[in-house]
Amino acid sequence: MGYEIYLKKNEEKRIVAGHSWVYANEVARIENKDKNGSLATVFAADGRYIGKGYINHASKILVRIFIRNDEQDGRELYLKRIKAADDYRRKLGYDNCYRMVFAEADDLPALIIDRYNDVLVMQCLSLGIELRKNMIASCLNELFSPKGIYERSDVSVRKKEGLSETKGLISGEVADRVEICENGIKMLADIKNGQKTGYFLDQKENRFAVRRYCKGAGEVLDCFCNSGGFSLNAATVAKHVTACDISALALKNVEDNAALNGFENIDTLCGDVFDVLRGFRQQKKTFDTVILDPPAFCKSADQVKDAYRGYRDINSAAMKIVNSGGFLITCSCSHYMTMPLFEKMLIEAARQSGRTVRSVEIKSQAPDHPALLCAEETQYLKFFALHII
Repeated sequence: MGYEIYLKKNEEKRIVAGHSWVYANEVARIENKDKNGSLATVFAADGRYIGKGYINHASKILVRIFIRNDEQDGRELYLKRIKAADDYRRKLGYDNCYRMVFAEADDLPALIIDRYNDVLVMQCLSLGIELRKNMIASCLNELFSPKGIYERSDVSVRKKEGLSETKGLISGEVADRVEICENGIKMLADIKNGQKTGYFLDQKENRFAVRRYCKGAGEVLDCFCNSGGFSLNAATVAKHVTACDISALALKNVEDNAALNGFENIDTLCGDVFDVLRGFRQQKKTFDTVILDPPAFCKSADQVKDAYRGYRDINSAAMKIVNSGGFLITCSCSHYMTMPLFEKMLIEAARQSGRTVRSVEIKSQAPDHPALLCAEETQYLKFFALHII
């Protein structure tokens, strides 16, 4: 008989509403024993059945619930849920590059699957998923017959599960970089060494939206450009784009992607964005559109205060070098920097910059990254288009 988890009184409310995580400090008692990573059954304090999920005694998230009825854990469940997740994306028109499975949002907690053309990339973020990754890969091969499946579980969050970071080939063949098509633009996704699973798929629609704010622009500055997703979309409508990043590898990817599409109006600049923006201010260099898409400045709640200051300073510096009538596109991918907090920061940044700023468009992550209303952690991306007067 497997683990039986009994919650403290009233601790079931958030979970019954649809949240997957059962924290260790919410548990009153544990009955029976099994292997760590096995399926555990969760009950409310009064004995009501809540659901089932994989247990991990090494994690603060003791159980991640993904079965709430009488379904059986195993291959058939994974085949059904992965197919349903992919069908949803296909219905929305995704076919070449997209997030196929988005963990809790697709009822498969701690599992990420991304499609890059004919290659699939997996992230296994919990012990339970780690123990079943070969079975999951087998399901992917059965459903989609990809050219190859690659694992990118080289993320620090695994340490909270007592797991080491890892990456490598699971099956088939996978090139270092895979050509994809996004918004009509060819891109080389750096599967093996790029950030996340090789590319930032969550900004696809936002990158296309940027064209509206770069149309006819003489000079565009794309900061934290990574492999050039925003830069290339801007280059379709702007006269000239400067792609800036501190990573030489990222800039090499920008140059390769520009060459792949025949763009000759993109130049790269290697440097720390904070220093670069200050330098442009001192040189009185201005731009018609500036794009800020930084990595998460805060990855835990106790980093929010410092992150807030960093976001405010970098946005204020960017506002100062936008020509009157131009635009600032600014983003945050940290769920700890909530939408209200991010908007408050932008108000302060505008005041600090001395500019009059209008908010003209607000967006979030792409529809292949759906967010659960009951789990605020799944709603993380903020995208603001600001008009600088």
